[in-house]
Formats: sequence, C-alpha cells, structure tokens
Amino acid sequence: MKWITRARPKTDRIACPWLIGKFIDPGAEILYVPADEVLDTAAREDAISFDAPGARYTHRGSKCSFEVLIDEYDLAGDPALMRLAKIVHAADIAADVGTDPAGPGLLAIGEGGLQVEADDHRLLERGRFVYDALYAWSRHVRGETHTWNPQRAA
Repeated sequence: MKWITRARPKTDRIACPWLIGKFIDPGAEILYVPADEVLDTAAREDAISFDAPGARYTHRGSKCSFEVLIDEYDLAGDPALMRLAKIVHAADIAADVGTDPAGPGLLAIGEGGLQVEADDHRLLERGRFVYDALYAWSRHVRGETHTWNPQRAA
C-alpha cells in the first residue's frame, strides 16, 4: 500500500513510517509530497494519508499521528511501543516537550536531520535506525531479555 505525507520529515513523519513498516504494513511505500498536495495525491494514488491537515491519520485531540496509528491498529498492548510513543509525543508536540526526558533529544535529532540530509527518503532510511534503537532500548528498560531483531519485526 502507498502511504503519503508532507515532505521534509522529522519526528512524526519519520516515526510513523517506521511504525507502519514494522507493525502495520511491511510492504508500505512511503511518499513525501508538498503539504498542499497530500490529499489530492492521496486520492489520485489511492494512498493512505498521514500527518497532514485533513489526512486520514493525523493529530487528534492531544495525540500526535504516531499515537493515533497505535490506537487505530490496536498496538497499545506492546509496553515498549507505548514507551516509545511517549518519547515521540514529547518530541512532536511543542507544548509537551518536557513530558519525557528523551523528547528534546529526539526533537534535536529530527531538526538536525533536516539540516544534514536533503533527500526525504534517505532521511527516512537514516532515521529508521534511531527508532529501531529507541524501541530496543524501551524493551530493555522494561526488562525484556531476548534480543529484538528489527529485520524480523515486520
């Protein structure tokens, strides 16, 4: 399936494709387009829109798009994923940046990534490691002792 969002991704627009690829749609094709083209391109390409105004999956209430996807796809039973969601939320919602100690660091990585990588898909590929690492850390701090293999997670 094709999934589409706004160009120049950071935080939510890197976290969501990571979540989609690992837990929702392992064969997902992620498309990045200018913000004002997301909905029209989604209709034309029969793509699922996310993290854009009017998108199928976007901020709802106090939740960022990552949290909305977790809710919509019934993934809240994974405690490590819920821990990661707190970090993503703190990095993505400016008013809540202080709600998790890892949030400002993830925000810095997202903003810095935009400065060092001009290609959105390359930025996504480089960012996937960050989310793999944060998810593995979240499992570790929960006391899960078996190794997580991100290649087999999908």
